[in-house]
Formats: sequence, C-alpha cells, structure tokens
Amino acid sequence: MTPRRASLAAVFLLVLGLGAGPLQAQVGKGYDTSLPIEITADALEVQQEEQIAVFTGNVDAVQGELNLRADKLIVYYRANAEESNAIRLIEVFGNVFLSSPTEIAQGEKGVYNLDTDTIELTGGVVLTRGESVIRGERLDMDLISGRSRVSGSDAGTQENGQGSGRVKALFVPSNDDAE
Repeated sequence: MTPRRASLAAVFLLVLGLGAGPLQAQVGKGYDTSLPIEITADALEVQQEEQIAVFTGNVDAVQGELNLRADKLIVYYRANAEESNAIRLIEVFGNVFLSSPTEIAQGEKGVYNLDTDTIELTGGVVLTRGESVIRGERLDMDLISGRSRVSGSDAGTQENGQGSGRVKALFVPSNDDAE
C-alpha cells in the first residue's frame, strides 16, 4: 500500500463511526471544531484521484453536540495531510438537517468548511429554537464566534424565480415566568 493510500485509509477509519451519541451542549460561541467527526451511511465510495469520499443513503455525521443528516455527503480531504486535519470541507445534499441541543436548521444543501469553521445552509432554510422559527434562503453560521446570519435570497433561487427574497421570523416569548 502506498503512503498516500495508507493515509487515506487511516483518515476514513477515523471518520467512520458506529453511530451518533446524545446531544448535550449548545453549539455557539467557542464550539470545538477540532473534535472528531463520525460519519455513518448506507454506502461509501472513495475517489482517490479526486481526493473525495462520497457517502450516500441515510447519512449521519456527528461532531461533538453537532449532528448533521442528509441524503448525500461528500468529504474533501487534503493530499498528504496529517490525520488530525485531513478533512478540509464537507458538502451535504438533500433533506439537510443540522441540530444542536437548542436549535434545528433545515435546508436542501450545506457546506461545512473546516478551515474557516463555518457552515452554510441554503434552499428553503428553516431555523427553529423552541417555538420560534426563522425562514429564509440561506443560513451562515460561524461556529467559533457563535454568530449566525439568515438571508432571504440566494443568487441561485432568485435566478430561478423561487424564494421571496425576504426573511420571515416568528419569535415566541418563553413562559418561564408563567405560573
């Protein structure tokens, strides 16, 4: 086995896991993006020439308290990288569901950039926290600062004439003071 193939095999042994654990803490400011990522799926295809791995069918990726589900997930890795930073980007497609203990985000496509510690979710985005709901076409999250932005339009949806181009939010006050 060549050194490149051996490192690729080691990377996928690290990222393939046996399942998702319980969610226990809120994703936000100071989220530890260096935690291992466990990915499970119905099928895996490794394309060594392109330095990608394609997971399909009931894909579930877990990093700490962050859980990502989708129909398809593509891992882009670096050539000749150390095991600890081999993955540079993860793309997800179809029925994307991203959850933390306090929030749930849904959309059609997503990108998790491990170099910038950001997540972008597009296509009919719905973000919920308790009973409060925000709808838009794009969600950008910075996992280190905890800052998020929801946009009402995405260049692709405007060109196709879809989407309202606006953000819609419903905020429901908590009933903590109610007796």
